[in-house]
Amino acid sequence: MQTKSALPILFVVMFLVMVGFGIIIPVLPFYAEEIGANPTELGLLMAVYSLMQLIFAPMWGQVSDRIGRKPVMMIGIAGLGLSFLIQAMSTELWMLFAARIIGGILSSANMPTAMAYVADITTEENRGKGMGIIGAATGLGFVFGPAIGGIFSKISLSTPFYLASGSSFITLILVFILLKESKQKKSHSSKEKTSIWKAFNGAVSVLFFVQLLISLSLSGLEATFAYFAAKKAGLDAIQLGYIFMIMGFGSAMVQGGLVGRLTKKYGESSVIQGGMIVSAIGFGLILLVHNFTTAAIYLTIFGLGNGVIRPSVSSLLTKRSTAGHGSSTGLLSSFDSLGRIIGPPLGGWLFSMAIGLPYITGVIITIIAFLLFLVFRPQLNAIKAHNS
Repeated sequence: MQTKSALPILFVVMFLVMVGFGIIIPVLPFYAEEIGANPTELGLLMAVYSLMQLIFAPMWGQVSDRIGRKPVMMIGIAGLGLSFLIQAMSTELWMLFAARIIGGILSSANMPTAMAYVADITTEENRGKGMGIIGAATGLGFVFGPAIGGIFSKISLSTPFYLASGSSFITLILVFILLKESKQKKSHSSKEKTSIWKAFNGAVSVLFFVQLLISLSLSGLEATFAYFAAKKAGLDAIQLGYIFMIMGFGSAMVQGGLVGRLTKKYGESSVIQGGMIVSAIGFGLILLVHNFTTAAIYLTIFGLGNGVIRPSVSSLLTKRSTAGHGSSTGLLSSFDSLGRIIGPPLGGWLFSMAIGLPYITGVIITIIAFLLFLVFRPQLNAIKAHNS
Protein backbone atom coordinates (compact mmCIF):
# COMPACT_ATOMS: atom_id res chain seq x y z
CA MET A 1 0.00 0.00 0.00
CA GLN A 2 1.34 3.42 -1.00
CA THR A 3 -1.30 5.25 1.04
CA LYS A 4 0.96 7.65 2.93
CA SER A 5 2.57 9.19 -0.15
CA ALA A 6 -0.36 8.92 -2.57
CA LEU A 7 -3.25 10.30 -0.49
CA PRO A 8 -1.78 13.80 0.04
CA ILE A 9 -1.01 14.04 -3.70
CA LEU A 10 -4.53 12.88 -4.57
CA PHE A 11 -5.91 15.40 -2.07
CA VAL A 12 -4.06 18.27 -3.81
CA VAL A 13 -5.17 17.05 -7.25
CA MET A 14 -8.86 16.81 -6.31
CA PHE A 15 -8.65 20.11 -4.43
CA LEU A 16 -7.39 21.87 -7.56
CA VAL A 17 -9.99 20.13 -9.75
CA MET A 18 -12.75 21.32 -7.43
CA VAL A 19 -11.32 24.86 -7.13
CA GLY A 20 -11.68 25.08 -10.90
CA PHE A 21 -15.18 23.67 -10.68
CA GLY A 22 -16.11 25.90 -7.73
CA ILE A 23 -14.90 29.12 -9.39
CA ILE A 24 -17.76 29.04 -11.91
CA ILE A 25 -20.59 28.03 -9.53
CA PRO A 26 -21.69 31.50 -8.33
CA VAL A 27 -21.03 32.99 -11.78
CA LEU A 28 -22.68 30.52 -14.19
CA PRO A 29 -26.33 31.56 -13.55
CA PHE A 30 -25.49 35.25 -14.20
CA TYR A 31 -23.12 34.44 -17.10
CA ALA A 32 -25.75 32.29 -18.83
CA GLU A 33 -28.38 34.96 -18.18
CA GLU A 34 -26.13 37.62 -19.79
CA ILE A 35 -25.78 35.43 -22.90
CA GLY A 36 -29.56 35.08 -23.02
CA ALA A 37 -30.56 32.02 -20.97
CA ASN A 38 -33.79 31.99 -18.97
CA PRO A 39 -34.13 29.96 -15.71
CA THR A 40 -35.39 26.87 -17.61
CA GLU A 41 -32.44 26.99 -20.02
CA LEU A 42 -30.07 27.41 -17.08
CA GLY A 43 -31.57 24.25 -15.57
CA LEU A 44 -31.02 22.45 -18.88
CA LEU A 45 -27.45 23.78 -19.07
CA MET A 46 -26.72 22.19 -15.69
CA ALA A 47 -28.63 19.02 -16.57
CA VAL A 48 -26.89 18.37 -19.92
CA TYR A 49 -23.51 18.26 -18.16
CA SER A 50 -24.90 15.63 -15.79
CA LEU A 51 -26.51 13.69 -18.66
CA MET A 52 -23.06 13.22 -20.22
CA GLN A 53 -21.70 12.13 -16.82
CA LEU A 54 -24.58 9.67 -16.44
CA ILE A 55 -23.70 8.04 -19.76
CA PHE A 56 -19.90 8.13 -19.59
CA ALA A 57 -18.89 7.75 -15.89
CA PRO A 58 -19.42 3.94 -15.83
CA MET A 59 -17.43 3.63 -19.06
CA TRP A 60 -14.49 5.60 -17.60
CA GLY A 61 -14.69 3.52 -14.42
CA GLN A 62 -14.39 0.33 -16.45
CA VAL A 63 -11.60 1.78 -18.60
CA SER A 64 -9.65 2.67 -15.43
CA ASP A 65 -10.10 -0.94 -14.22
CA ARG A 66 -8.46 -2.09 -17.45
CA ILE A 67 -5.77 0.46 -18.32
CA GLY A 68 -5.13 2.13 -14.95
CA ARG A 69 -6.28 5.15 -12.98
CA LYS A 70 -3.65 7.74 -13.95
CA PRO A 71 -4.27 8.00 -17.73
CA VAL A 72 -8.05 8.14 -17.21
CA MET A 73 -7.70 10.87 -14.58
CA MET A 74 -5.53 12.89 -16.98
CA ILE A 75 -8.19 12.63 -19.70
CA GLY A 76 -10.81 13.87 -17.21
CA ILE A 77 -8.79 16.87 -16.04
CA ALA A 78 -7.83 17.87 -19.61
CA GLY A 79 -11.52 17.71 -20.57
CA LEU A 80 -12.44 19.99 -17.69
CA GLY A 81 -9.81 22.56 -18.72
CA LEU A 82 -10.99 22.51 -22.34
CA SER A 83 -14.63 22.88 -21.29
CA PHE A 84 -13.91 25.94 -19.12
CA LEU A 85 -11.89 27.54 -21.93
CA ILE A 86 -14.75 27.14 -24.43
CA GLN A 87 -17.23 28.52 -21.87
CA ALA A 88 -14.98 31.56 -21.32
CA MET A 89 -15.00 32.25 -25.06
CA SER A 90 -18.73 31.65 -25.52
CA THR A 91 -20.77 34.44 -27.07
CA GLU A 92 -23.93 32.43 -27.77
CA LEU A 93 -25.97 29.96 -25.77
CA TRP A 94 -25.24 26.99 -28.07
CA MET A 95 -21.51 27.44 -27.38
CA LEU A 96 -22.15 27.16 -23.63
CA PHE A 97 -24.13 23.97 -24.24
CA ALA A 98 -21.35 22.53 -26.44
CA ALA A 99 -18.76 23.30 -23.76
CA ARG A 100 -20.88 21.70 -21.04
CA ILE A 101 -21.37 18.56 -23.18
CA ILE A 102 -17.62 18.19 -23.87
CA GLY A 103 -16.86 18.84 -20.19
CA GLY A 104 -19.47 16.32 -19.05
CA ILE A 105 -18.18 13.54 -21.32
CA LEU A 106 -14.51 13.89 -20.37
CA SER A 107 -14.62 15.14 -16.76
CA SER A 108 -16.95 12.28 -15.79
CA ALA A 109 -13.69 10.32 -15.50
CA ASN A 110 -12.49 12.34 -12.49
CA MET A 111 -14.57 11.38 -9.48
CA PRO A 112 -15.02 7.61 -10.08
CA THR A 113 -11.31 7.26 -10.89
CA ALA A 114 -10.27 9.19 -7.77
CA MET A 115 -12.54 7.03 -5.59
CA ALA A 116 -11.28 3.84 -7.26
CA TYR A 117 -7.71 5.06 -6.65
CA VAL A 118 -8.48 5.45 -2.93
CA ALA A 119 -10.07 1.99 -2.83
CA ASP A 120 -6.92 0.57 -4.49
CA ILE A 121 -4.51 2.02 -1.91
CA THR A 122 -6.45 1.75 1.37
CA THR A 123 -7.29 -1.13 3.69
CA GLU A 124 -10.97 -1.76 4.50
CA GLU A 125 -10.42 -0.25 7.95
CA ASN A 126 -9.09 3.02 6.51
CA ARG A 127 -11.35 3.17 3.44
CA GLY A 128 -13.76 5.65 5.04
CA LYS A 129 -10.88 7.95 5.95
CA GLY A 130 -9.54 7.83 2.38
CA MET A 131 -12.94 8.60 0.87
CA GLY A 132 -13.35 11.38 3.44
CA ILE A 133 -10.10 12.95 2.26
CA ILE A 134 -11.48 13.08 -1.30
CA GLY A 135 -14.63 14.66 0.15
CA ALA A 136 -12.55 17.16 2.11
CA ALA A 137 -10.61 18.13 -1.03
CA THR A 138 -13.97 18.70 -2.74
CA GLY A 139 -15.20 20.76 0.21
CA LEU A 140 -12.06 22.92 0.35
CA GLY A 141 -12.31 23.41 -3.41
CA PHE A 142 -15.71 24.94 -2.68
CA VAL A 143 -14.16 27.11 0.04
CA PHE A 144 -11.77 28.82 -2.34
CA GLY A 145 -13.41 28.29 -5.75
CA PRO A 146 -16.69 30.20 -5.33
CA ALA A 147 -14.95 33.01 -3.40
CA ILE A 148 -12.38 33.41 -6.19
CA GLY A 149 -15.17 33.23 -8.79
CA GLY A 150 -17.21 35.87 -6.98
CA ILE A 151 -14.26 38.25 -6.61
CA PHE A 152 -12.98 37.90 -10.20
CA SER A 153 -16.49 38.22 -11.65
CA LYS A 154 -16.08 41.95 -10.86
CA ILE A 155 -13.54 42.16 -13.72
CA SER A 156 -15.88 40.36 -16.14
CA LEU A 157 -18.17 37.34 -15.97
CA SER A 158 -15.85 35.40 -18.33
CA THR A 159 -12.70 35.92 -16.19
CA PRO A 160 -13.56 33.13 -13.68
CA PHE A 161 -13.87 30.65 -16.57
CA TYR A 162 -10.35 31.51 -17.82
CA LEU A 163 -9.06 31.05 -14.26
CA ALA A 164 -10.81 27.70 -13.94
CA SER A 165 -9.31 26.54 -17.22
CA GLY A 166 -5.81 27.55 -16.14
CA SER A 167 -6.23 25.78 -12.80
CA SER A 168 -7.26 22.59 -14.61
CA PHE A 169 -4.23 22.56 -16.91
CA ILE A 170 -1.85 23.18 -13.96
CA THR A 171 -3.49 20.21 -12.21
CA LEU A 172 -2.97 18.07 -15.32
CA ILE A 173 0.78 18.75 -15.20
CA LEU A 174 0.90 17.88 -11.48
CA VAL A 175 -0.87 14.56 -12.09
CA PHE A 176 1.54 13.69 -14.89
CA ILE A 177 4.60 14.44 -12.74
CA LEU A 178 3.59 13.37 -9.23
CA LEU A 179 0.83 10.75 -9.22
CA LYS A 180 1.85 7.11 -9.46
CA GLU A 181 -0.40 4.40 -10.91
CA SER A 182 -2.38 2.55 -8.22
CA LYS A 183 -3.96 -0.21 -10.29
CA GLN A 184 -2.16 -3.52 -9.96
CA LYS A 185 -1.64 -5.07 -13.38
CA LYS A 186 -3.38 -8.42 -13.78
CA SER A 187 -3.05 -10.68 -16.78
CA HIS A 188 -6.81 -11.02 -17.27
CA SER A 189 -7.79 -7.44 -16.49
CA SER A 190 -7.22 -6.06 -19.97
CA LYS A 191 -9.05 -8.90 -21.72
CA GLU A 192 -12.08 -9.51 -19.54
CA LYS A 193 -15.10 -7.36 -20.19
CA THR A 194 -17.91 -7.36 -17.66
CA SER A 195 -21.23 -5.57 -17.68
CA ILE A 196 -21.24 -2.14 -16.05
CA TRP A 197 -24.27 -3.42 -14.12
CA LYS A 198 -22.28 -6.10 -12.29
CA ALA A 199 -21.96 -3.78 -9.28
CA PHE A 200 -25.76 -3.34 -9.22
CA ASN A 201 -26.53 -6.52 -7.34
CA GLY A 202 -28.74 -7.53 -4.39
CA ALA A 203 -28.79 -5.34 -1.29
CA VAL A 204 -25.76 -3.38 -2.57
CA SER A 205 -28.08 -1.74 -5.12
CA VAL A 206 -29.72 0.30 -2.31
CA LEU A 207 -26.53 2.39 -2.13
CA PHE A 208 -27.05 3.54 -5.73
CA PHE A 209 -30.64 4.58 -5.00
CA VAL A 210 -29.59 6.43 -1.84
CA GLN A 211 -26.98 8.34 -3.85
CA LEU A 212 -29.58 9.12 -6.53
CA LEU A 213 -32.05 10.58 -4.02
CA ILE A 214 -29.43 12.60 -2.12
CA SER A 215 -28.02 13.96 -5.39
CA LEU A 216 -31.53 14.79 -6.65
CA SER A 217 -32.34 16.88 -3.59
CA LEU A 218 -28.91 18.60 -3.52
CA SER A 219 -28.99 19.61 -7.20
CA GLY A 220 -32.51 21.01 -6.79
CA LEU A 221 -31.11 23.25 -4.05
CA GLU A 222 -28.06 24.27 -6.13
CA ALA A 223 -30.21 25.21 -9.12
CA THR A 224 -32.61 27.41 -7.14
CA PHE A 225 -30.68 28.78 -4.16
CA ALA A 226 -29.27 31.81 -6.05
CA TYR A 227 -32.80 32.90 -6.94
CA PHE A 228 -34.20 31.95 -3.51
CA ALA A 229 -31.49 33.90 -1.62
CA ALA A 230 -31.91 36.92 -3.94
CA LYS A 231 -35.69 37.02 -3.35
CA LYS A 232 -35.72 36.20 0.37
CA ALA A 233 -32.59 38.06 1.49
CA GLY A 234 -31.46 40.24 -1.45
CA LEU A 235 -28.12 38.43 -1.85
CA ASP A 236 -25.91 38.93 -4.93
CA ALA A 237 -23.28 36.75 -6.70
CA ILE A 238 -20.41 37.86 -4.43
CA GLN A 239 -22.38 37.14 -1.23
CA LEU A 240 -23.44 33.77 -2.65
CA GLY A 241 -19.78 33.01 -3.32
CA TYR A 242 -18.97 33.61 0.35
CA ILE A 243 -21.94 31.52 1.52
CA PHE A 244 -20.82 28.54 -0.58
CA MET A 245 -17.29 29.14 0.76
CA ILE A 246 -18.48 28.89 4.38
CA MET A 247 -20.55 25.77 3.59
CA GLY A 248 -17.57 24.16 1.83
CA PHE A 249 -15.23 24.90 4.73
CA GLY A 250 -17.61 23.28 7.25
CA SER A 251 -18.12 20.27 4.99
CA ALA A 252 -14.37 19.86 4.43
CA MET A 253 -13.61 20.00 8.17
CA VAL A 254 -16.10 17.22 8.87
CA GLN A 255 -15.02 15.03 5.94
CA GLY A 256 -11.28 15.46 6.43
CA GLY A 257 -11.31 15.17 10.20
CA LEU A 258 -14.37 13.17 11.21
CA VAL A 259 -15.54 10.76 8.48
CA GLY A 260 -12.59 8.40 8.98
CA ARG A 261 -12.99 8.35 12.76
CA LEU A 262 -16.77 8.03 12.64
CA THR A 263 -16.78 5.20 10.09
CA LYS A 264 -14.09 3.35 12.05
CA LYS A 265 -16.04 3.70 15.31
CA TYR A 266 -19.67 3.33 14.18
CA GLY A 267 -19.43 1.93 10.64
CA GLU A 268 -20.43 3.53 7.33
CA SER A 269 -24.11 2.61 7.67
CA SER A 270 -24.60 4.66 10.86
CA VAL A 271 -22.69 7.62 9.42
CA ILE A 272 -24.86 7.58 6.26
CA GLN A 273 -28.05 7.62 8.35
CA GLY A 274 -26.76 10.37 10.65
CA GLY A 275 -25.80 12.44 7.61
CA MET A 276 -29.29 12.10 6.17
CA ILE A 277 -30.92 13.27 9.43
CA VAL A 278 -28.71 16.41 9.61
CA SER A 279 -29.25 17.02 5.87
CA ALA A 280 -33.06 16.91 6.27
CA ILE A 281 -32.90 19.36 9.21
CA GLY A 282 -30.72 21.69 7.10
CA PHE A 283 -33.23 21.61 4.24
CA GLY A 284 -36.03 22.62 6.61
CA LEU A 285 -33.97 25.47 8.09
CA ILE A 286 -33.23 26.95 4.65
CA LEU A 287 -36.90 27.97 4.49
CA LEU A 288 -36.20 30.37 7.38
CA VAL A 289 -33.38 32.26 5.57
CA HIS A 290 -33.84 36.05 5.82
CA ASN A 291 -30.30 37.51 5.64
CA PHE A 292 -26.66 36.66 4.86
CA THR A 293 -25.95 35.17 8.31
CA THR A 294 -28.95 32.83 8.39
CA ALA A 295 -28.26 31.75 4.79
CA ALA A 296 -24.65 30.88 5.72
CA ILE A 297 -25.58 29.01 8.94
CA TYR A 298 -28.50 26.99 7.55
CA LEU A 299 -26.75 26.07 4.30
CA THR A 300 -23.71 24.95 6.32
CA ILE A 301 -25.87 22.69 8.53
CA PHE A 302 -27.24 21.12 5.35
CA GLY A 303 -23.71 20.85 3.92
CA LEU A 304 -22.36 19.07 7.03
CA GLY A 305 -25.00 16.36 6.77
CA ASN A 306 -24.88 16.02 3.01
CA GLY A 307 -21.07 16.05 2.94
CA VAL A 308 -20.54 12.87 4.97
CA ILE A 309 -22.98 10.78 2.93
CA ARG A 310 -21.04 10.43 -0.36
CA PRO A 311 -17.67 9.31 1.09
CA SER A 312 -19.43 6.83 3.41
CA VAL A 313 -21.54 5.43 0.54
CA SER A 314 -18.42 5.12 -1.66
CA SER A 315 -16.48 3.39 1.12
CA LEU A 316 -19.27 0.92 1.88
CA LEU A 317 -19.82 0.21 -1.83
CA THR A 318 -16.17 -0.65 -2.54
CA LYS A 319 -16.20 -2.98 0.48
CA ARG A 320 -19.44 -4.79 -0.42
CA SER A 321 -19.42 -4.87 -4.22
CA THR A 322 -17.92 -7.81 -6.12
CA ALA A 323 -17.24 -5.66 -9.20
CA GLY A 324 -13.97 -3.79 -9.82
CA HIS A 325 -13.45 -0.58 -7.88
CA GLY A 326 -13.64 1.54 -11.03
CA SER A 327 -16.82 -0.16 -12.25
CA SER A 328 -18.50 0.28 -8.84
CA THR A 329 -17.57 3.93 -8.40
CA GLY A 330 -18.32 4.67 -12.06
CA LEU A 331 -21.85 3.34 -11.70
CA LEU A 332 -22.25 5.29 -8.43
CA SER A 333 -21.22 8.48 -10.25
CA SER A 334 -23.78 7.64 -12.92
CA PHE A 335 -26.60 7.48 -10.36
CA ASP A 336 -25.27 10.71 -8.83
CA SER A 337 -25.51 12.30 -12.29
CA LEU A 338 -29.05 10.99 -12.83
CA GLY A 339 -30.04 12.90 -9.70
CA ARG A 340 -28.32 15.99 -11.09
CA ILE A 341 -30.25 15.66 -14.36
CA ILE A 342 -33.67 15.44 -12.73
CA GLY A 343 -32.90 17.83 -9.85
CA PRO A 344 -32.36 21.23 -11.56
CA PRO A 345 -35.46 21.19 -13.84
CA LEU A 346 -37.56 19.72 -11.00
CA GLY A 347 -36.20 22.34 -8.58
CA GLY A 348 -36.87 25.13 -11.08
CA TRP A 349 -40.42 23.89 -11.68
CA LEU A 350 -41.14 23.62 -7.94
CA PHE A 351 -39.59 27.06 -7.37
CA SER A 352 -41.89 28.57 -10.01
CA MET A 353 -44.91 27.28 -8.05
CA ALA A 354 -43.67 28.39 -4.62
CA ILE A 355 -40.14 29.52 -3.72
CA GLY A 356 -39.93 27.26 -0.65
CA LEU A 357 -41.17 24.13 -2.43
CA PRO A 358 -37.75 22.77 -3.58
CA TYR A 359 -36.63 22.68 0.08
CA ILE A 360 -39.81 21.10 1.45
CA THR A 361 -39.43 18.46 -1.30
CA GLY A 362 -35.78 18.08 -0.29
CA VAL A 363 -36.81 17.16 3.25
CA ILE A 364 -39.30 14.57 1.94
CA ILE A 365 -36.79 13.01 -0.50
CA THR A 366 -34.12 12.78 2.22
CA ILE A 367 -36.57 11.05 4.58
CA ILE A 368 -37.46 8.56 1.80
CA ALA A 369 -33.74 7.82 1.28
CA PHE A 370 -33.31 7.35 5.05
CA LEU A 371 -36.20 4.86 5.27
CA LEU A 372 -35.04 2.97 2.17
CA PHE A 373 -31.56 2.57 3.63
CA LEU A 374 -33.02 1.55 7.01
CA VAL A 375 -34.95 -1.33 5.39
CA PHE A 376 -31.93 -2.72 3.50
CA ARG A 377 -29.24 -1.99 6.09
CA PRO A 378 -29.31 -5.46 7.78
CA GLN A 379 -28.90 -7.27 4.43
CA LEU A 380 -26.20 -4.85 3.32
CA ASN A 381 -24.18 -5.30 6.49
CA ALA A 382 -24.47 -9.08 6.18
CA ILE A 383 -22.71 -9.12 2.79
CA LYS A 384 -19.08 -10.10 2.93
CA ALA A 385 -17.15 -8.33 0.18
CA HIS A 386 -15.01 -10.38 -2.17
CA ASN A 387 -13.37 -7.32 -3.58
CA SER A 388 -11.32 -5.88 -0.74
